[in-house]
Amino acid sequence: MTGPSPMYPAYAAPSEQAMRLYEEMKRFLAEDVLPAEESYERHREQAGPDDHTVPPVVEELKVKARARGLWNLFLPSESGLTQLEYAPIAELSGWSLELAPEAINCQAPDTGNMELLHLVGTDEQKQRWLRPLLDGEIRSAFAMTEPAVASSDATNVETRIERDGDEYLINGRKWWITGAADPRCQVLIVMGKTDPEAATHRQQSMVIVPVDTPGVAIKRSYPVFGRQDQHGHTVIEFTDARVPVGNLLGEEGGGFAAAQMRLGPGRIHHVMRALGAGERALAMMVDRAKTRTAFGGLLAEQSAVREKIAESRVELDQARALCHLAAHTVDTEGNKGARHLIAAAKIAVPRAVLSVIDRSIQLHGAAGISDATPLAALWGWHRAMRIFDGPDEAHLTTLGRAELTREPLFQLPPARHDQFR
Repeated sequence: MTGPSPMYPAYAAPSEQAMRLYEEMKRFLAEDVLPAEESYERHREQAGPDDHTVPPVVEELKVKARARGLWNLFLPSESGLTQLEYAPIAELSGWSLELAPEAINCQAPDTGNMELLHLVGTDEQKQRWLRPLLDGEIRSAFAMTEPAVASSDATNVETRIERDGDEYLINGRKWWITGAADPRCQVLIVMGKTDPEAATHRQQSMVIVPVDTPGVAIKRSYPVFGRQDQHGHTVIEFTDARVPVGNLLGEEGGGFAAAQMRLGPGRIHHVMRALGAGERALAMMVDRAKTRTAFGGLLAEQSAVREKIAESRVELDQARALCHLAAHTVDTEGNKGARHLIAAAKIAVPRAVLSVIDRSIQLHGAAGISDATPLAALWGWHRAMRIFDGPDEAHLTTLGRAELTREPLFQLPPARHDQFR
């Protein structure tokens, strides 16, 4: 046998660059990002929930982050970081979900789109779309989910992408298209069917569609648990929208495979950031317990409160271990080799984080369910996380199927009760 045993994964020590960037990210959060949250929220309140323009402080933070060397850290070819090295930095960004990920140009859905363009885009596509995305000059969206079908199964998509000479003709309706309400969003990656008669997983293709293409109509943005996100989650209608055949991303019929390629890293990055949100909720819980008095003493003196804090620490550390194992496996075996661990992390981490946020809400009382604290918004986003990028049920089905086909480590001897069969 060569290399480490899969039961004893050997994590390489983080590079000096990774350690330096982690410490720089901590300073950036403390000195720039967290103090800027008030400005961000004030702008959004004054503009109103239906306004999706970016608060100016975000662009200011992007300049500061780039000057610190905190830029495009999610993409190994740009940053030189492994996924395992990126994980703790991504976690830090999760402490301020509205600001930090975009400040370092590591925000969804752009990260997934950039990864896809990097992996399968042509030189022309990379020059026209990937470069400005990497530079943080534009935003993008990924248009796969549809209202009429269960889009957790990507083979269900009904949007048609038909070849017409040297163009593709696109017709269909998408929804929950994150990012498309932002005026900076200039390009969509659209998933649709190019050949309904082909094998099930070869019917779909992806095309690049500029937002200003005639026939592309961005409609309403849906709120998440009553809260409108700045970037929006939109309905988009495609009516005889035409793009050149050169806008095909990858090969015709390769859309399903490309979607899996894109979603793998995207899921693990969501999970990394979620841990930061959980840590923030726990820090708020601890601060509340140490400063709030009830029934003649600090909350921190009550055994029930201490248990909630302890359970939260256990859950977050367990979830982090699974996340880091998945990230390490991406580094050593690729997205395909890590797919089951990514699925497991996608299930376990939001559950753990939601549990911690819920305890923190409970300890904060009315403040926890209002906009007086970020807890309600954190809870809503991470509850939605159990649906976007694949619902828990889809991942559990995949994991269960894999477990049922796994070779057992030992052939067990007959149990005593076997004689009564």
